[in-house]
Amino acid sequence: MRAACAGKGQNMKSRVLRNWLPAAVLFALGAAGLSLQAPPSRSAAQKKPVPAPAGVFLADKGKFKVFAQGQPVASEEFELSPAGGSWVARGSVEIKAPKAAPVHVSATMRLQPDGAPQAYEWTTQAEKKNGAHILFENGVAKITLEMQGARPFEQDITFGTSKIAILDNNLYHHYAVLARIYDWSKGGVQTFPVLIPQDLTPGSITVESTGSKVAEGKSYEGLRVSTADLEVLLFLDADHRLMRLEVPAAKVSVVRE
Repeated sequence: MRAACAGKGQNMKSRVLRNWLPAAVLFALGAAGLSLQAPPSRSAAQKKPVPAPAGVFLADKGKFKVFAQGQPVASEEFELSPAGGSWVARGSVEIKAPKAAPVHVSATMRLQPDGAPQAYEWTTQAEKKNGAHILFENGVAKITLEMQGARPFEQDITFGTSKIAILDNNLYHHYAVLARIYDWSKGGVQTFPVLIPQDLTPGSITVESTGSKVAEGKSYEGLRVSTADLEVLLFLDADHRLMRLEVPAAKVSVVRE
């Protein structure tokens, strides 16, 4: 079954708030079949240093703690690394919301050196294991969903540009990727088409540098991500690595350990 829709010019509106509510991860769909893993590694004796492809990214690895109204609700481990002529961003989140069963979410994104996505896959493990995979080609996201026990569902979403931001539910390292895609030399307000894969939701966001910011007594470079009715604040170090994220309206904060 294949459906198609156009994402150009739409707003995410309040649905993007699902990114910050742990219960939202229970919206899950099917198991993915596309592997985005890097090729099997050779032995240390065979390995040769491979320079990272030129582009907007720098290798990064770390862990985030997620707090809702001051209470810890999730943790995420992530890594951004070169793989051949591309970059791969991987993240794994454990959500432990009060009075709810633990949920595990993982995702892998392959990107061109300029930040344009090539492929994406996600899986969610709760009562059932579900997931999806997406291929990006000529500004079109080709999505395949497989809900456990159901027929596969396919959908194409057309954006009209290859530079698409992926901001999926409960995967905060995607904002670290967004901070690299933002054109710092240009500055100002920049608009990006965006896809929330777990919701099949296309839309648009604006991203704007806010200069020096202070949080918890530390100085950062600020970046504001906005939709029609939601504001997300990013706090970055001198290399534009994501160190902290805040969603004031939802009283959510994400802090790098």
